[in-house]
Amino acid sequence: MSGLGEHAARLLGSQVARSSRFAGGSLSDVDLVQLEDGREMLVKSGPSPVAEAAMLRAMRAAGVPAPEVLAADEHGLAIERLPDDGDLAAAWGDLGQVLRRLHGTTGERYGWDGDYAFGSLRVANDWSCDWPCFFGERRLAVAAKGTGADVERRVEALCAKLPEILPGQPKPSLLHGDLWSGNVLTFAGKVSGLIDPACYFGDGEIDIAMLGLFARPSGAFFDAYGPLPAGHAKRAPVYALWPALVHLNLFGGGYRGMVEGYLDQAGF
Repeated sequence: MSGLGEHAARLLGSQVARSSRFAGGSLSDVDLVQLEDGREMLVKSGPSPVAEAAMLRAMRAAGVPAPEVLAADEHGLAIERLPDDGDLAAAWGDLGQVLRRLHGTTGERYGWDGDYAFGSLRVANDWSCDWPCFFGERRLAVAAKGTGADVERRVEALCAKLPEILPGQPKPSLLHGDLWSGNVLTFAGKVSGLIDPACYFGDGEIDIAMLGLFARPSGAFFDAYGPLPAGHAKRAPVYALWPALVHLNLFGGGYRGMVEGYLDQAGF
């Protein structure tokens, strides 16, 4: 019997009827749980279940499909199970509309109310009014630390030039923050839910760049999202560098080539 499932059942005033391990992310355990009262849910562990619950609620409040939060405390997060047929290719156009809606929700500054983490890697979210400073100090520099002297040197050189590369004050859009293709659930040509968020307010181009890490958004996606600001192609490798560094930092040298490729594209 799953400890995660039993804990969630207690939070919901019920008992577990069935529980099994569910295919989840590399940084959290996920169980599929059916309660004795018939409710079915997914229950997952850290890094911060309460923070993730707040992020899911923020995305739902923005009118974006995301799992409903059923219960959350510091030990676990219980969410509804959404349908997923794995056919993102048929849903690129809908994802463009969904992401445009998400990014249409804006804040006054860059950051989030509280830090987050990817495994052992801290995601610093201290509020800032200076976007290049925020992205350089709280994203690139943090993720580059410990990845090797050469990568650290190149990232440091890039960070020094960010005020010349990135807009100083882009619209502070609500971001998913970890929007790779595996975090997009689809069903019958539509997005059924965005999962595993690491939300903060920042430049919406980051979510789009991250989508290109392990997939290739189609023309239907860009048509639905709408025109991107001038110069976005030059900024894309800089923004994609952040998740690439996270992967190198957490999962090792297999991602060094990806990091070096984005640094090369950015001219550093």
